[in-house]
Amino acid sequence: MQLRGASSAKSLYRKILEPKTRVNATTKTPCDIFINHRGIDTKKKIAGLLDDHFYRMGLRPFLDNRNMQPGDRLYDEINPAIRNCKIGVAVFSPNYCDSHFCLHELALLIENKKRVIPIFCDVKPSQLRVMDYGMSSAKELERFSWALEEAKHTVGLTFDTLTGDWSHFLNTATDAVIKNLAKLEAGNSSKSCAASS
Repeated sequence: MQLRGASSAKSLYRKILEPKTRVNATTKTPCDIFINHRGIDTKKKIAGLLDDHFYRMGLRPFLDNRNMQPGDRLYDEINPAIRNCKIGVAVFSPNYCDSHFCLHELALLIENKKRVIPIFCDVKPSQLRVMDYGMSSAKELERFSWALEEAKHTVGLTFDTLTGDWSHFLNTATDAVIKNLAKLEAGNSSKSCAASS
């Protein structure tokens, strides 16, 4: 009898305390939020905190290092995640524009007409410029510049990691995401009602 009680306690413990399985891009479950960021600047700070915060709120964020496994091909996982997400959060940082991947993700978000919430972290919008390091074609540079200008002309959030209030920032960013998701859901509901009429 005592063994049985220990077994059921262990089972209950596992149900309560084991972490939920994160949404993996290969499960084909669309994410709610795609977090576009420059890893060396923000992965362990803002991007990671946003991912954790959104996840704990019951949302399904996509952050590359948390949703992908070793051996996954970047474009094979990231491109579908962007195409199937509901909203994008672009975390701009001092080294953001040095990354071909960041700019590609941003361009794909904009091209797929995703609502993007820009977060300017330790950088002003006017400081963001696409640079030609000889790694991208002229057409790609034009695509990246266009997407960056679109994002720079979108109302966003600013945050200074040295002097900013982290708690306030997380709450403000979460509120912005939830309001934008609600707006999208309301728009989708009215479209489906109009289609069924």
